[in-house]
Amino acid sequence: MGMNIDSLVRVNKSRLSDFEKILEYRFTNLRLLQQALVHSSYAFEQSNEGENNEKLEFLGDAVLDLVIGHILSHRYVEMREGQLTKLRASLVNEQHLAKMARQIDLGDYLFLGKGEDASQGRQKSSILSCAYEAVIGAVFEDGGYETAVEFVERFFLPTLDVKKEELLIADSKSRLQEVLQEKYNEAPVYVIDAEEGPSHKKLFTVSVRFREENLGTGQAGSKKVAEQQAATEALKSLQAKGK
Repeated sequence: MGMNIDSLVRVNKSRLSDFEKILEYRFTNLRLLQQALVHSSYAFEQSNEGENNEKLEFLGDAVLDLVIGHILSHRYVEMREGQLTKLRASLVNEQHLAKMARQIDLGDYLFLGKGEDASQGRQKSSILSCAYEAVIGAVFEDGGYETAVEFVERFFLPTLDVKKEELLIADSKSRLQEVLQEKYNEAPVYVIDAEEGPSHKKLFTVSVRFREENLGTGQAGSKKVAEQQAATEALKSLQAKGK
């Protein structure tokens, strides 16, 4: 029988304390934090297959969905349900969670099996994102819902407004079409007004028009982004006019 969670806590207490400082949270039950850091490959090698972070990851996934949904619905009351769903998805997907994990050096504190460690497991987005959810699950188990909300807010709030703007720009074309189709049963038309620069560094100027009226203009290195910018400007213009 190899190392179990309790044994790891005893020999790893100093490292766990260091990680608590990064998390800005002190665990009442340090065993929970230790378990959140144990990958299934390590537990298997230690003949303790059940003592890994998978159940905490399962819990953390549910907690994160709930907490992010709670935060977004109160912070962005003007956004529609579909937009909130997309925004939450952009915050809790594997890529973003792995990025958050790297910001706190989570990979350095993981317990991996020898094979997983040798194959750069500490840098794998799948492992990092799951471990990040496990840490959130551990915080929830240790401190309850309000503590989990505070923890998630501390790390996620700095990125919320940026993610929101990215989403709204990307969503502008479909939203503009919805507005015009609903009110006038017609779709807008996108026109390339100018295409400048060499082939490897093009600059497109695009306008969006409706019934011969120019509603907005965008300028970017790709037609798609320029169209999205034009649609964003058009939505703002229509809102200002009360249309």
